[in-house]
Amino acid sequence: MKLEQLLEGVPFTLVQGSLDTEVQDIIYDSRKAAPGLAFVCIVGTQRDSHEFAADCAAKGVSVLVIQHDIDLSAMPGVTVVKVESSRYAMALMSGNLFGNPSRQMTMIGVTGTKGKTTTTHMIKSVLEAAGKKVGMIGTNGIYFMGRHQETANTTPESYELQKTFRQFLDAGCDVALMEVSSQGLMMDRVAGVHYDIGVFTNLSPDHIGPGEHKTFAEYRSWKGQLFRRCDVGVVNIDDENTEALLEGHTCKLVTYGRSEKADYRAEGCELLRTHDFLGVAFHVSGRDNMDVRVNMPGEFSVYNALAALAVGKVLGLPDAAIHEGLGKCVVKGRVELVPISKKFTILLDYAHNEVSTESLLTTLRAYHPHRLVVVFGCGGNRSKLRRYGMGETCAKMADFSILTEDNNRFEKIEDILADIRVGMNKGNPDAKFVEIPDRLDALHYAVDHAQEGDLIAVIGKGHETYRDREGVKTPFLERELLEEYAQQIGLE
Repeated sequence: MKLEQLLEGVPFTLVQGSLDTEVQDIIYDSRKAAPGLAFVCIVGTQRDSHEFAADCAAKGVSVLVIQHDIDLSAMPGVTVVKVESSRYAMALMSGNLFGNPSRQMTMIGVTGTKGKTTTTHMIKSVLEAAGKKVGMIGTNGIYFMGRHQETANTTPESYELQKTFRQFLDAGCDVALMEVSSQGLMMDRVAGVHYDIGVFTNLSPDHIGPGEHKTFAEYRSWKGQLFRRCDVGVVNIDDENTEALLEGHTCKLVTYGRSEKADYRAEGCELLRTHDFLGVAFHVSGRDNMDVRVNMPGEFSVYNALAALAVGKVLGLPDAAIHEGLGKCVVKGRVELVPISKKFTILLDYAHNEVSTESLLTTLRAYHPHRLVVVFGCGGNRSKLRRYGMGETCAKMADFSILTEDNNRFEKIEDILADIRVGMNKGNPDAKFVEIPDRLDALHYAVDHAQEGDLIAVIGKGHETYRDREGVKTPFLERELLEEYAQQIGLE
């Protein structure tokens, strides 16, 4: 592609060289420098890659895209283009390189502090029930047409994002659904992308500090940018930050929540639990009247489901698809039920700090289990405050705890468990618990000692890899391990 075509829509100044220069691909990692490429010099939080421009030129790159002046005396043969923001330029250039695939699909972006991942999965489930072919990007990775890829960020860098959109389109997707983080908006990862629908879940302080956002107001403001880049905003009317977040919005608004003013309003919430279902049922009034059943527990599931329902309504999807999608949606690691026994209920959740653990246990306690059992640990080489906090919370809220490993990194598991015990003693000196360092053994213990009516929560983020008995690390999902063990022991 000619450089001139690549720069379509990008304000620039040609410093030297020719716009007729052929460009095969775009890079922003100097280690990938090679002839025929355009190297975009990014000013990062840790390093300014303008420092590597001369090295890239020496390796034969065809084009340098710079944000500030550099010494070009040793680079006479390379084309140099100066832009106001290299991140913004890279986003638009990447879109042009891949044929601007986002313009050929229905685009849906979901932003907020909590609930983005679950809400996107619910929307995906509803869309697919309606026969749509969906590509999805978020915290859990990239999913499209039965494929799964990992991603380093909730919202990938603009080049990877546009490349993924191209994959979606080439695979036959007609909808691209993604989590849009405040960092993704602030760092121009989604620059040049216009959304048909933007969704707001909720807002609370997060991502505030060095290299992120300076203040909560700044964090909120960047979240709000999504609603200047979409046609319809589907927003939680009950959140206290909604009005401020929407300041300056340019989209049509559709609201959801429990407020009388909500376009889609939830009423009469009922908790539902069987051996293979843990969720909620509620009635929706306002612009529509319908009963909804959601295969996920808790108040937050009501809000996430309302958001998905509202998106379905905006897109004109049939009620049958909305019902089916919400009723069968499962999110890996997010209150994920593992139906291995009619005697008790066991689930997996990503909760890995005090706040998320308290929220989860509060939700589960509302189902009045015979016992609320928690299997958990804490990561190594991290703040001990998390261990104390999780220990204290589980001691107060659980009837029984099973302490085990959770990605101990380079720390001794015994030291981590000792710290958790300190927190448990503070929360409830009489708390009942057992320590089983090997996490697989802890899972087996939870199943073997389960009582009629128990609700067992296996929480944390250290479940991706296990050691087999010869000491070799083998990747497994805890769901698969539990199902395998239930079959092995003949559990009913």
